[in-house]
Amino acid sequence: MIGRDAWNTCFAGEIETYDYLLAVEEAGLDGFDWHYVVVREGGEILAAMPIFLCHYALETTLEAGRIRQAIERIRRMVDGFLKFRLACLGSPCTEAGLVGFHPRVAAERQPALFCALLDAFEAHASAKGCALTAVKDLPLPSHLQPTLLARGYSPVDSMPTAWLDIDFDTIEAYLATLSPGTRKDMRRKLRSRDSVRIEYTTDFGPLLPRVMELYRQTRARSEWQFEALTGAYFDGILKRMPDNAFCVLYFVGDELLAANLLVHDEDRLIDKFFCMDAEAGRPYNLYYLSWFTNLDYCLRHGLSRYQSGQAYYRNKVRLGSQLTENALFFRHRNPLMQVILRWVSGWLAADGTEEHPA
Repeated sequence: MIGRDAWNTCFAGEIETYDYLLAVEEAGLDGFDWHYVVVREGGEILAAMPIFLCHYALETTLEAGRIRQAIERIRRMVDGFLKFRLACLGSPCTEAGLVGFHPRVAAERQPALFCALLDAFEAHASAKGCALTAVKDLPLPSHLQPTLLARGYSPVDSMPTAWLDIDFDTIEAYLATLSPGTRKDMRRKLRSRDSVRIEYTTDFGPLLPRVMELYRQTRARSEWQFEALTGAYFDGILKRMPDNAFCVLYFVGDELLAANLLVHDEDRLIDKFFCMDAEAGRPYNLYYLSWFTNLDYCLRHGLSRYQSGQAYYRNKVRLGSQLTENALFFRHRNPLMQVILRWVSGWLAADGTEEHPA
């Protein structure tokens, strides 16, 4: 049994800790098994990470195109072609694959503890019949990267994490930091806000089915689809994190056209998911309206950073965001398959640079 305090101590300063992971585990995401790995010393947890197990189809993270279509055609003839039982350190629902260390663990000792954590993880993966192991979205640069490379893991670029420091006092001061063209475009897009009613909630109530309808529409417009979230995920985040999660709802008249799930602590706001009825919502520029609504929340609550997540970062960079590079590290226990996966890894790297689907 891993206690909340012991787990959270290893992830000091993070938001997606024990209660967030518990909400994910309870959400009933199809095809995922949840596990956790820790390194203890004298009964005290010194290092920790979540694990997920799933069946991973190689084309999941490929852009739509001929290669993806070819794999899908072959799989119709050869069941299980390029489909693996995967064990992965990290979570499909967290912003990054962070390794948690107890605060008293010195930096120079962390690689050795990470090795011990990997030993336990790989033994567990083998026992579960997982030929493919991975570490998801390790932020770079990382002093743990040499450990993974030495153990035969190969890196592939993941989508960066976008973030914006709130180093301005007003929205007008923020607008002044943008290029003239972007500033003019944002002012034009924000004219629609008088037609939109914005509400904050920590309880979806009878609106949850509509929120899930918006989520499914938004997910269907995205090329990158891994986990399929459930109503229990959205509802569970609010219920498990009552002091650190909320949703912003965007109405035109009585119709809910967009919803934005967010989590936060006293310093940082993380945008977990923005979903929208594209056809009805596009005239109101709701994606951009949500951006400024979130910046306004940061200003009103004294938060110092807005983290807008992965994907669609062309717009985010245009709006002043910076990017933290992430990488996925993988290793197949069959050396020949590892060579093949390394060869195709360039196609596995999703760049997320297209415009927001909303």
